[in-house]
Amino acid sequence: MGQPGGDEGPERTPDGRYIVVRGRRWRATDPDLAEEITGPLRSELGRARSAIGRSQDPDEVRAWRDRVQLAKEGLGERGEAWWEMGPADRAERARERLDRLRSTDVTGCSAP
Repeated sequence: MGQPGGDEGPERTPDGRYIVVRGRRWRATDPDLAEEITGPLRSELGRARSAIGRSQDPDEVRAWRDRVQLAKEGLGERGEAWWEMGPADRAERARERLDRLRSTDVTGCSAP
């Protein structure tokens, strides 16, 4: 199954709830979230993953991992399964996680 815009993405299970990478199932991003939410969440996710690989400080790594968690929850890839939630609740969770990411810095303190 391809991605919007004709790009081929990872294999999906027939129900669309999971992607399959090297034989392992991973929860798919909520397909009904708007790009104006998923784009920034993916950006935050990539930034955090990159920083984890560069950081030498265990506390900083933990803070970046917490940001990965928030982004993945927002995308519907972790936390309560998106297909078990109503559309409004799914959108609210995504917005709330993005707002939290935008309002905290890497140490988890409120941004100035």
